[in-house]
Parts: sequence; C-alpha cells; structure tokens
Amino acid sequence: MKLKGRVTVITGAGSGIGRASALEFAKEGAQVVVADINEAGAAKTVRQIKTAGGEACAVKTDVADPDSVRNLVKETLNAFSRVHVLFSNAAIQINKTVEDTTVEEWNREMAVNLGGVFLCSKFFLPHLRKTGGCIINMASVNGYFVEPMCAGYCATKGAIIALTKAMAIDHGKEGIRVNCICPGYIDSGLAWSYFEAQPDPAGARQTAGKLHALWRIGRPEEVGRVAVFLASEDASFMTGSAVVVDGGFGSGLAPQG
Repeated sequence: MKLKGRVTVITGAGSGIGRASALEFAKEGAQVVVADINEAGAAKTVRQIKTAGGEACAVKTDVADPDSVRNLVKETLNAFSRVHVLFSNAAIQINKTVEDTTVEEWNREMAVNLGGVFLCSKFFLPHLRKTGGCIINMASVNGYFVEPMCAGYCATKGAIIALTKAMAIDHGKEGIRVNCICPGYIDSGLAWSYFEAQPDPAGARQTAGKLHALWRIGRPEEVGRVAVFLASEDASFMTGSAVVVDGGFGSGLAPQG
C-alpha cells in the first residue's frame, strides 16, 4: 500500500488513462478525488473504486474554468481535509493542421491541456505545500517529436514538459516534487479519436502498433502504474523529470512488417 492515506486528485479521471490511474492509486491505498467534466464518467470511476474496496468521490470539473478548479479544491478539502498528490491528466485533442483548426478549437485546446495544468497547480499548491505533496502532469512523447494532424496537441504537450521543469525548480525548495509522464500510443480515448480521424482508422491503428519496439500500443493501467510510482516515496529524489512510457515508440523505429 504505497499510497495509504494519501489524498490524490486526478483530473480527466472519468475515462481512459485517468480512470485506470484512479483505480491503480486506490489499489495502493490512496483516497481519490475523481475530477472530470463528464459527471457520469466520474461517477462510474468512483463506483469501480468503491466496489474494489477503495475510497473515492467525484467532482464535476472543467479544468479550463478557474471557478470550477477552485470548487474542486474546496470539495477535495471538504471530503478529505487535505491533499497530497495532484495528477493533472485531463486533455483534449483536435486532429487538424493549424490552418484547419478554428480559433475557438485552438483556444479550447490550449485552455484545457495547458491552462488546466496551470490552474490546478496554482490553486492546489498552497495545500500541497502543507503536506509536502507532489504534482504529476500528463505530457506526451509528442512533446519531443510530432505527428501529422495534431499541431495544437503537440504544442501543448511540449509546453507541459517545459512547465513541469519550471515548477520543479520553483517549488523544490518547498519539498514539492513535480514530474510529468510522456506516453506513446495508449489504448484509450485520445488515441481512438486520432485513429478515427485518419483515412483508414483500422490501418492507422495497426501501423501505430508497429511503430513501438514492443509491437503494440500501451494499456491505460500501464501509465497509471507509472503515476503511482511518481507519487510514492520510491520516487522521492525525482523532480523535473519527463518519464517516457512509450513501449519504444521514441526509439526511431520505422513501421515493420
């Protein structure tokens, strides 16, 4: 029980990597606040945690809205009185070039993906300071190298890596660790939407698997277990790190077979 009694807030936990991470954190004894704009999805995650014997609550949250994030802080403290871990995972992906992306789509993607990390960090930091807590941000291998038809998404993920390092420097002296995770293709919602945006979705999925040294795309729980590690004392001397979880996707492989 690496995280027993540690209150953990996970945004975007109503599905995909966020839900899988919430389940992994609960297995390790964390009390989990499941934050998601999809209220039904968040409630489902909480039910799964409680069925497995864990403790959790759901809070409807739009991470791009300052008032909504302030409410998330309030509800977290109401439920558990403190917070030890913030996992900023919520994100959206617009599968378009810059030219084809509308101004509204661009602004929303920036506000959710990058703005959400900023707002959640800003409003939770005073409470994390009290517990010597940590922050985990969801970045991507697309913060290092890019792919077609996701210009805005790649821009936000590169910025999150830089923001993570900046926060680690600013808050390390306060005992707060800040790291990020950079997944490759993971079998969850954002990857599904990317595949569906391609001319041949089934072919795109097959090709994506072959881009990884492990010859497959990842599972959400595989990312969740890395988040558990970063939140635990096992990672006590890690901060400012961008942890790549990509099955060898970043090894420069060309499609095989």
